[in-house]
Amino acid sequence: MKKDDQEITLLNSDIASNNDLKRNNFKTTNVNILLNRVRLDKKRTFKKRIIFSFFLVALISSLTVYFVI
Repeated sequence: MKKDDQEITLLNSDIASNNDLKRNNFKTTNVNILLNRVRLDKKRTFKKRIIFSFFLVALISSLTVYFVI
């Protein structure tokens, strides 16, 4: 009788370990997705800063030309 019980617990532990491996794979995929999203966000913020600085320089130069002339 004890052998039957031991086999059942071994089978249950195998199934549980397989489920853990599947969950770990999804976690690494999610980390990669998050890292890619962070890279894209950095690119977007860099582009926004460049555009903002361009308009700021244009505004300052136009005000300078207006008041000088």
